[in-house]
Amino acid sequence: CTYDAVIWILGVLEPKQPPNKWQILLDSIGGFAGYGLSFMFLIALVRLDRNREFKLLGALGLLCLLGMGSTNGLVSAQGKQPIFSFGVISDVQYADQPVRRSFAGVLRYYRHSICVLQRAIHKWNEIQKLKFVVNFGDIVDGCCPKDQSLNAVKLLVDEFETFKGTIYHMIGNHCLYNLPRDMLLPLLKIPSLNGHAYYDFCPISEYRFVVLDGYDISAIGWPQDHPNTIEALKFLREKNPNSEKNSPEGLMGLERRFLKFNGAVGKEQLKWLDGVLEDATKSNQKVVLCCHVPLDPGTTSQEALLWNYDEVMDVVHRYSCVKVCLAGHDHTGGHSIDSHGVHHHVFEAALECPPGTDAFGYIDVFDDRLLLIGTDRMKSTEMIFTP
Repeated sequence: CTYDAVIWILGVLEPKQPPNKWQILLDSIGGFAGYGLSFMFLIALVRLDRNREFKLLGALGLLCLLGMGSTNGLVSAQGKQPIFSFGVISDVQYADQPVRRSFAGVLRYYRHSICVLQRAIHKWNEIQKLKFVVNFGDIVDGCCPKDQSLNAVKLLVDEFETFKGTIYHMIGNHCLYNLPRDMLLPLLKIPSLNGHAYYDFCPISEYRFVVLDGYDISAIGWPQDHPNTIEALKFLREKNPNSEKNSPEGLMGLERRFLKFNGAVGKEQLKWLDGVLEDATKSNQKVVLCCHVPLDPGTTSQEALLWNYDEVMDVVHRYSCVKVCLAGHDHTGGHSIDSHGVHHHVFEAALECPPGTDAFGYIDVFDDRLLLIGTDRMKSTEMIFTP
């Protein structure tokens, strides 16, 4: 609205100039120039200056002045150089299928989602400063015909590989609808021990990224006779009385998370997480925790939570090193700060972008915050760490 208002002001001041002239000029102005231009705008108000150029600069200053008061606080990080930056995208869920609606009635653009990914990679490569990209899961959709699953995954992996840097993947439920773990993990180059998909990495010495396997205990992805499958099916029978285990009918409140398309972090992984966070604390590292399935009820629908999110967060809250938890899965996105000051952010899905729209972004990492710069449907967000 502010942008459009200033375009209108400039049009009134200079009606003979084409509007795109002002759009190009506005888009080229940096944050620091805004302070000087805002000062000129205030002087112009006082003097009622009739000088054309002064009025034009004043109008540009109005945009900067109002923009600096935006509610997401993104301008507050200007003037600082990030320590590093990385790209983010979630729930591409590509399939060579026509547009259709989800169970909730939301349109899903299966063929267009690969175009969103292609534009994302073009943008990330254009930026050049990105150290890596994290894909938050669901690379292909469950509606993909099973005889096309392998080729579809390979197609998407090849697209990701056009990024001029490292790609870190994690698995989501739709990935597991298409391929078993023993085929999927090597294709995604996920370091694995006995089929598990959790790992950590340190892009620099001060930061550690921890990627959880949210389908460690799951009714999908493992062989039917695997202990983790058996445990998951037993859990669902106890928690969800419906014959259709993806239905939350009759479940109340947070019990609505006990659905087949969610999963849990197993005991061994919880033990591993505790050890990683203890080591990060000793190393004075800040931790960014990543999981396809969200970990906080305040940031997602009750139907999209990890089954044992509470156990995971009990481990997280033993330490003060985890600053942000990032996730996908819930296509609408969301943000919250839990009782211990940990930020939780869920990314909007690439799948639900109509043609001509996008949902991807990159994150600038500072010593005291993460700054998500979103594109189009992905909301920009500043996550300032609790001291």
